[in-house]
Amino acid sequence: MIPLYSLYTDAATQPQSGLSAGGILLIHNHQQTQHGVTLTATTNHLAEFEVATIAFTQLAHDLGAACATTTVLFYTDSQIVSQSLDKRYAKHYQAQVDALLAAQRPFQLVLTQWVPEKQNMGAHTLANQALHAREDVK
Repeated sequence: MIPLYSLYTDAATQPQSGLSAGGILLIHNHQQTQHGVTLTATTNHLAEFEVATIAFTQLAHDLGAACATTTVLFYTDSQIVSQSLDKRYAKHYQAQVDALLAAQRPFQLVLTQWVPEKQNMGAHTLANQALHAREDVK
């Protein structure tokens, strides 16, 4: 049986401060792993690419050689990320698209699905919690 992971990511950015954070929700064998991460991006689009790249990089690190036989169902509520991955191109974000595609390369198969925000609430909540934690520290 091919290992199957469901990966949800979302980013949150505070436009006034330029602070960003991300949420990563990973589901495998009915077990959830949740992470809130600090991002360097200062805009939401950049943050969406960054959190997705971090999520795939971390998963590849955790799985090691098993990536070669792993399928990832990737869910994002970012239309720019979803559309850019489908086209393998983004006019203003090509470096970010290339980095994300490189992070996905170790996996046997990655299927990207755009979902409305209400279907991405786990990652959305994690991103907002991480962003609020950053703002409280500032």
